[in-house]
Amino acid sequence: MSGELEQILLQLTQPDNAIIQQATAQLKLAFKDPAIIPALCAVMTGSQNSQIRQSAAVMLRMRVKKHWKKISPDHRERLAALCCPIPRNQHTVRHSLSQLSAVMVKHETPDRWPALFTLLNQSTKSNNPMDRQVGLLLLSKVVESNPEPFKPHYRQLLQLFGTVLQDLDNPTAMYYCILTLTAMTAYTGTEEMNLMRSLIPTLIIALRHLIKADQDQASEAMEVFDELMESEVSIMVPHIAEIVHFCLEVSADTTLTDSLRVKALSCIAFLIRLKSKTVLKQKLLNPILQTVFPVLSAAPPPGEEDPEDEENSNEDDTDNESPKHFAAQVIDTMALHMPPEKLFHQLMPLTQACLASDNPYKRKAGLMCLAVLAEGCADHIRTKMLSSMLQTVCQSLSDSNQVVRSAGLFALGQFSEHLQPEVSKYCAELMPLLLAYMSALNQAKIGHVTKAFYALENFLENLGSEIEPYLPTLMETMLSALSNAENLKLKELAVSAIGAIANAAKEKLVPYFLPVIESLKGFLTDTRDEMRSLQTQALDTLSVLARTIGKEVFSPLAAECVQLGLNLTNAIDDPDLRRCTYSLFSAVSTVSPDCLNPHLTAITTIMLLSLKSTEGVTAHLEEDKTFVLLDDDDDDEAQGDTILDEEGTDTVDPDIAGFSVENAYIDEKEDTCDALGEIAFNTGAAFQPFLESSFQQVYELRDFPHEDVRRAAFVAMGQFCRAQHKVWQENPTEADHQALQKLLGVVLPSFLEAVHSERERQVVMGVLEAMNAVLKACQGEALQSPGRLQDISQAIRDVLKKRTVCQDGGGDEADEDEQQAEYDAMLQEFAGEGIPLLASAVPAETFQPYLNELLPLIMNKAKLSYTVADRSFSVGTLGEILQSLVNVSGGRACAGKLSNQLLPVLVAGVRDCDSEVRNNSVFALGALAQAAGPLVAQDYPMMLSLFSNLLSKEQDRRVIDNLCAALCRMIMSNMEGVPLEQVFPALLARLPLREDMEENKTVYSCLAMLYSQNPALVLSQIKPIVSASSHVLGTKDLDTETQNTLVMLLRDVAQRHSQEFEGAMKSLPAEQKMKLTGAVSQS
Repeated sequence: MSGELEQILLQLTQPDNAIIQQATAQLKLAFKDPAIIPALCAVMTGSQNSQIRQSAAVMLRMRVKKHWKKISPDHRERLAALCCPIPRNQHTVRHSLSQLSAVMVKHETPDRWPALFTLLNQSTKSNNPMDRQVGLLLLSKVVESNPEPFKPHYRQLLQLFGTVLQDLDNPTAMYYCILTLTAMTAYTGTEEMNLMRSLIPTLIIALRHLIKADQDQASEAMEVFDELMESEVSIMVPHIAEIVHFCLEVSADTTLTDSLRVKALSCIAFLIRLKSKTVLKQKLLNPILQTVFPVLSAAPPPGEEDPEDEENSNEDDTDNESPKHFAAQVIDTMALHMPPEKLFHQLMPLTQACLASDNPYKRKAGLMCLAVLAEGCADHIRTKMLSSMLQTVCQSLSDSNQVVRSAGLFALGQFSEHLQPEVSKYCAELMPLLLAYMSALNQAKIGHVTKAFYALENFLENLGSEIEPYLPTLMETMLSALSNAENLKLKELAVSAIGAIANAAKEKLVPYFLPVIESLKGFLTDTRDEMRSLQTQALDTLSVLARTIGKEVFSPLAAECVQLGLNLTNAIDDPDLRRCTYSLFSAVSTVSPDCLNPHLTAITTIMLLSLKSTEGVTAHLEEDKTFVLLDDDDDDEAQGDTILDEEGTDTVDPDIAGFSVENAYIDEKEDTCDALGEIAFNTGAAFQPFLESSFQQVYELRDFPHEDVRRAAFVAMGQFCRAQHKVWQENPTEADHQALQKLLGVVLPSFLEAVHSERERQVVMGVLEAMNAVLKACQGEALQSPGRLQDISQAIRDVLKKRTVCQDGGGDEADEDEQQAEYDAMLQEFAGEGIPLLASAVPAETFQPYLNELLPLIMNKAKLSYTVADRSFSVGTLGEILQSLVNVSGGRACAGKLSNQLLPVLVAGVRDCDSEVRNNSVFALGALAQAAGPLVAQDYPMMLSLFSNLLSKEQDRRVIDNLCAALCRMIMSNMEGVPLEQVFPALLARLPLREDMEENKTVYSCLAMLYSQNPALVLSQIKPIVSASSHVLGTKDLDTETQNTLVMLLRDVAQRHSQEFEGAMKSLPAEQKMKLTGAVSQS
């Protein structure tokens, strides 16, 4: 049979299709014969044609992979003999036989295949360089395929690697050695750590030599650093300086390939992300910046442009693998993971030198640097340097070079996204500048137009009511583009901008709603392929309109939107279109949930398919699958891409070098989770039949490889808990209660596990936020399980003490006062927000022991040595804790006990130089008075003196509003302790509240209480009371309950003391007088 088989394989290499088809049919027939394996083995050993031998090896591997159980013991032995020894010559044959061995190692573990071990032992230690090379190739393949059985030999292997890595004349052997080391790393135990650690310097020398021999192999071999960092970064810590300097050498060398330089820059960014403190302590920040800046500011080769500056570049293309792009990522990573003060001290001189340069690419680099700092160092920029940085960026928009202007637009967009609300305060300067820039654009240069829209959109989105004066101009521009523009990209940009305008303008956009909707409908019903991107954006903007334009305006369209979404998902197979449709469904659920109810079966079916789908996952094959035909129908057992081992569990296909997932499919899964959670909450009882299946599918994504999907899955799990709680509250049956407890029993432990073990900080922040939302909604129900209060308190404590994996596994308490990256501080803020939620969920005496452990960690951050954000968080959290104690059993006694501990911190906060810290401290003192009542009566004189002093000089309106509310809380808690004759007029003189409208409830509740207990006092001040009331009555500044409280107060005064009331009304403007008269005269 082997002779016939060789002839068939030879025919497959012919350039004639008819011959190939005939040979293919013969081969399929041959594969039904059990003797195919010995025949292929015979071809492997007997054929003189290396291409035929390689084809036979590939076929054998595929046969073994899929049908191991059907292969007889004799044939298995024949295969084992074939693999040992592997021939020295013909690289492709060696490679294929090594991969065949790798597949067999999954079944014939080394202890059942002694010949393999003997071969590996002899060849890897051979004096012949080619033998060593072949042995190490085989070793790399079998260890990569199944590392576990080799664990007992890791020490021996590591000792071998120490020798091989010094064989600098045999770079291929070093390459295979490093690949094996990479495959082993994740399985290395603590006993091998020291050996592995000692290899790092030798590894760096070997990589230097490998770069000279083969840059592609060196680029792949450098992944050993990624694997070490992923699995056991502590191995690298003693050698961080050597690794960084090596990577900097590679990054700076312009003679090397881009992929190699990118790998080196990526490694530096990864190290900064994991070990930023070590990088700073070893004084590596400056050398990194000195290398990264020349890469960032390098001009492209003559006649070329940077990818992002090319006029036809796709803005959505994120595959920019250039060294320049990764150099910016290094600075971005520094901003996210280093304390701003330490970073800016060394970074800004380099940035300013670039900005002042005559070279446009250096100016571009300076602006890119400012742009990527905005997210990670937002607080630092907002509080210390926003004005100067904005001025620099605005000046760049008039630069003579478009490359620089583009970078300026990107920076302005980043500032608008991350530096709110301060950036919006520059509206009067920035809006005319942006509008003038837009009007002067050459619309043919769509790449640059896109960048201008990005800046405008991000700035508009957060303007709120400040957008009103510009609304006519903006909407005229956008509607004109929708009607007249021939370029579909321009229409898409206009549609996106309308979404941003809607976010700011909200119901002020109503006059433009009909023409916008008509345009969107036109785009959404046009099924041409070239319309896809525009359709996706139209769906996105439609979702924004649903959430912002007002229920009355949008509700009539809700049912039509749902049907439109279902039609699109049925007709078009596109991940971006699907995710935007799901977002539209969730937006509609906020306005008109009943419209979704009849379609929930269809909606959840397609959404769960999106979650289950492996579409967009690409397996990267080691080599071309020449014989794909054998995967199709050579046997009914073919399992597609899944391979089952002896136990029936999934295993990794050794042909597959790795997986990648297209961004669109990641985004689809993320948005599906977000939408599913929101729909479940908003549709309530109607969603019950779909809750369990939806939860199961989302729950499985908590371990998804991409962090954004993991975060979204955890958030959706929290939404499902809140949805079930809402259903139980509306219909308190035992079955619904048990379903809630069952859900909480799965979700909360998974949250806590993620807080402790998840590596990505953003995911942990999402988990903490989701857990806080569950605690806020479910309160005591979330803490029914024994030990759960303790477990959640412990998790919060661990985050505050920096003991979780994403915080580098547990900082010393000694460096508690150290500066930290803003996002590290933000993570602790999310944890701290859980404390008042726990305090409000259980009796005070139950929570007191945990509170006693947590309070010092919060109070410590109020010290002046901490940042403004930390101090604000500290006193703000103390205030929220005290506020929580107001309404729980035992809260007054608990607040009274804490007062001596808290007062010095809060008093210092009232005197802070920052208005936000003062504001939060004032609120916290008011909350302390409210919670402790008479127990802090002895402190009232000191608090009143402090407030009086602040009131006389405070300029910030929010602080003044909170002062008024704090005084009201003091009055309501202990009226006798407040000299009302002096305090009450001073309080009324500061009304109406201007910024913190939520405190209107406190103020008018206090007025109502005073009127009931001391009407004479209120009547003596009726004029300022009526004046303040006339500003807020009938506005959104008062909730319904407060509105009713105020109306009843005024009505009673008008009826009982009509003369005084009429007198107070005289000084009011006619419009306010009419509003007040109408309110008090209604029955």
